[in-house]
Amino acid sequence: MGLALTALAACDMPSAPSTSARPAARPTALPPTTGSVPSADSQALAAYYQRVETDLLSRGLLRRDGGGPDTPFTDTDILRNFERIAFYDEYQQGAGYRPSTGRAGGLRKWMGPVRINVEFGASVPEDQRAEDRRLVADYAARLARVTRHPISTGAGSPNFHVLFVGEDDRAATLARIRQLAPEAGPSTLAIFRDMPRSIHCLVVAFSGQGADHTYRRAIALIRAEHPPLMRQSCVHEELAQGLGLADDSPAARPSIFNDDDEFALLTSHDEELLWLLYHPDLKPGMSPDEARPILRRLLDARAGGPV
Repeated sequence: MGLALTALAACDMPSAPSTSARPAARPTALPPTTGSVPSADSQALAAYYQRVETDLLSRGLLRRDGGGPDTPFTDTDILRNFERIAFYDEYQQGAGYRPSTGRAGGLRKWMGPVRINVEFGASVPEDQRAEDRRLVADYAARLARVTRHPISTGAGSPNFHVLFVGEDDRAATLARIRQLAPEAGPSTLAIFRDMPRSIHCLVVAFSGQGADHTYRRAIALIRAEHPPLMRQSCVHEELAQGLGLADDSPAARPSIFNDDDEFALLTSHDEELLWLLYHPDLKPGMSPDEARPILRRLLDARAGGPV
């Protein structure tokens, strides 16, 4: 995880275990905007993240071009990067921010429709809300096209919750997460409660009971103090990781699934990974050995036309 001052440390947390729980009362949204002046802590965070973005841009990072002639990749690269990013985790399940053991797991993805809902902490101003709603809706439409999976915003019964919240919204955010995910245990709640400034944004995905590799719910948290490009970068990475691409790889290029911060937005390489992940021939729970020949066949067949 890139925790240096100049690193864009967007991260994905492993799926939390599903447990039996009593149905919760219908959740209510985060409180409406207060229009109050941000606290000193929130203003300090905003200044810090602005410095981070300025530094990254001055070094030619946070690219928005999706890759080009200087970032070629082959099907061999795609196979290697898919295996690393789709079958591994950055962090140990149920262990907070402790790095993973490095063992491959089963393939994870959504089998049912992904219905995205956007909410805002009371500290987020109205003009910022409008912009963030638009970028999530546009990106969801792109993800649906790439994956050929039903992904939408504004539908009823949402199951992928994107929370734009500031430092001043912490208490309300924790209460809201308890409503959205009553099965979340203390370790999962601590991820949100103890989120250091080096973690710019995160997503936690929850699997269904008896179906450990099928996602049923996800909660993404994006800091409202980020400048616009970094907020958009968080949206791109966390929503894609919440679909099942949980890890990062230093070998992935051009990619947002790489802690080097070269790319801010989803790339052509990353679209290939999502296309593969949501091909119906790849099933939740598959091991790398089971998936590898299918991945090779899909890429070989695609060279002659759609599969």
